[in-house]
Amino acid sequence: MKNTFGSSLQVTIFGESHGPYIGAVLDGLAPGIEIDDELIKHELKLRRPSGDISTKRVEEDNYQIVSGVYKGKTTGTPLCILIPNTKQHSDDYEAAERIARPGHADYTAFCKYHGFEDYHGGGHFSGRITAALVAAGAIAMSALSEKGIYVGTHIKKLADIEDRDFNELEKDVKALSQKEFPALDSKAEEKMKEEILKVREDGDSVGGILETVITGVPAGVGEPFFDSVESIISHMLFSVPGVKGVEFGAGFEGVCKRGSEFNDPFRVEGEKVVTTSNNNGGINGGITNGMPILFRTAVKPTPSIYKEQDSIDINSNKNATLKVKGRHDPAIIHRAKVVVDAVTCLLIYDLISGRFGTDFFLGGKE
Repeated sequence: MKNTFGSSLQVTIFGESHGPYIGAVLDGLAPGIEIDDELIKHELKLRRPSGDISTKRVEEDNYQIVSGVYKGKTTGTPLCILIPNTKQHSDDYEAAERIARPGHADYTAFCKYHGFEDYHGGGHFSGRITAALVAAGAIAMSALSEKGIYVGTHIKKLADIEDRDFNELEKDVKALSQKEFPALDSKAEEKMKEEILKVREDGDSVGGILETVITGVPAGVGEPFFDSVESIISHMLFSVPGVKGVEFGAGFEGVCKRGSEFNDPFRVEGEKVVTTSNNNGGINGGITNGMPILFRTAVKPTPSIYKEQDSIDINSNKNATLKVKGRHDPAIIHRAKVVVDAVTCLLIYDLISGRFGTDFFLGGKE
């Protein structure tokens, strides 16, 4: 099982949904990075369920950093984060039959681990594990912001409801960092919330598309062919539960244009090289060109729904039907936003460290 990602900065995740702890280890952080406790708590709060549009399982996420920090700053040695699980309802998953939940990893995990996996709440395949990624990502986020690099994500589309495009990047990214529901247009936000409540009443779920922008990344970052910026971003994003697609810049629709329409012309403004459009999403040849990096992530509808579905009994290998019990989200996209931000910060930190060395992020002494 591969639970470690990265080269210069490696992140390892561990734990199960209903186990005592989940957590992450960060290896390769520069020394001297200040641990922003308020930022970590804030990001975990944004991931936490809220109201009727989310699951009723609300963990406090009282994280502990048990290594790699001294006097509030990173030491440069492995940093370990532990987050206790306190609100498990394992009885929701206990039954003589073990019915595979359609859309989940119940059946595939059984095939891979031969029944030895902890399946309660999805076990290691649960979205619960992303809390550890969010805490780890907040540390990378803090280090990036010190270098003028920022990440922002909004729900571009939910069902057939669309949010506006990014406009004033600095202002939009700052606003999104504080919003519990990540939409830029207030009317779109209300419609999206209404749609989530509607599918909840129907015992169903809904998905959508997240759009992310990264500002401040210098030109020249990326290691083609196999560690191109698109390759690394896609690899990490597809590790987030529920992600089914990734596109960059103008995406699939844009590539159907002519080259004269799709190409991004270069210009010099002052001493800075810019492009007059950004159809390539800030990346040429797998290397950053200094423009904002832009990508979109497709997030599927939550697979746990309250409608009866056809399935199988894993233990008896016979056909069965399933009506899911327990606490589940009618949509995960608004909570996935902060996870996408976190993994993006981790991978950008890794890419920049690989290009300029880990001391690029070296913190100052007291």
